[in-house]
Amino acid sequence: MNDNPFSLWVYLSQSPLLWLTVSLLIYAAADAVSLKTRRHPLANPVLHSVWIIGVFLLLTRTSYTTYFAGAQFVHFLLGPATVALAVPLYENRRRVAAAILPMLVALAIGSLTAIVSVVLLAQAFGLPRDVILSLAPKSVTAGVAMGISESLHADPSLTAVSVILTGIMGAIIVTPLMNFTGITDFRARGFAAGIAAHGIGTARAFQVDEVAGVFAGIAMSLNALVTSLLVPLAVTYLLR
Repeated sequence: MNDNPFSLWVYLSQSPLLWLTVSLLIYAAADAVSLKTRRHPLANPVLHSVWIIGVFLLLTRTSYTTYFAGAQFVHFLLGPATVALAVPLYENRRRVAAAILPMLVALAIGSLTAIVSVVLLAQAFGLPRDVILSLAPKSVTAGVAMGISESLHADPSLTAVSVILTGIMGAIIVTPLMNFTGITDFRARGFAAGIAAHGIGTARAFQVDEVAGVFAGIAMSLNALVTSLLVPLAVTYLLR
């Protein structure tokens, strides 16, 4: 080890614990900055964690496979975190029940718009069919979107990238957009964030208001179900 000054790094870089620690520390730092800016949309911790970790992996020439060996522990927690959304949902069940009809209407329109818009835009730009199929489920959580992509014989990796980008963009613009349009009902704001920006949008909604987060979580879950049904139908009719 004394003959090679980089031998310690080579050893540590193969440890899953290193990449888990890197992920948690970078996110904690990004979240602290976000908190200092009073949760400014452009200070989104997910956005900055992604590019910082990406640069770090690039500089250290670390493959994604090596990195994910540690990051998979955080990935595993996505399941329990999603289930935990049931707690605020139960606490706000009366508000949810009172808005069930407009929620279903918004769900149908929002899901269809998210699918049709990206397919038509991709067609207008002349993108290949397999790329369009990969982009179609972009507005649902990554696990569901990748499953839909696989069922369509598309590229799950491209789908995952589009899902993350959609979530980050949605989390950044949702608050300014809602303020600009004058929408003050946090139920509507949260539901829109959940449909358009899945889990990342839901996390942003919880940062703004608990009620918004509850409705974002509902929208995210229902949109995953509806999108899995609508995407195969939409691409069948739109990609003839």
